Amino acid sequence: MKLSFQLNGRSVETECEAQETLAELLRDQLNLTGTKVSCEVQVCGACTVLVDGLPVSSCTLLAYEVRDRDVLTIEGLARPDGTLHPIQQAFIDEFAFQCGFCTPGMILATKALLDENPKPTEDDITHYMDGNICRCTGYVPIIRAIQRAATTMAQEGKK
Repeated sequence: MKLSFQLNGRSVETECEAQETLAELLRDQLNLTGTKVSCEVQVCGACTVLVDGLPVSSCTLLAYEVRDRDVLTIEGLARPDGTLHPIQQAFIDEFAFQCGFCTPGMILATKALLDENPKPTEDDITHYMDGNICRCTGYVPIIRAIQRAATTMAQEGKK
């Protein structure tokens, strides 16, 4: 079936099978491999992308469900001039990743959180990020990175 949607700020027209997931479409057809697939049952958060600004598990969302919608992947988060988004930079600055497998989903979930709540408490962060699992770093550096990103973004007045 034909599929048209916005992907990282650009119009995309492609075809997909009725049973194809958004993660499969992104990774296999569009070569956007930043979206990771791990559990395939909406538990780990590695496949998180934003659809109309909200975090979704792309491993279980059927690709055709994004028709006429806006999808943001980790590849679309950096600034147009190539500089990293403040969230990406905060994850680097706080050493909030180790193997990096969960990092794209964590960063996109963080973006959704900070768009919704620019000044989250530590409890807000912990609750919101509950659907994203990291097996390597522990969560302290991730929480610090989210706090740093919130501060930086508030100072810059950016999303």
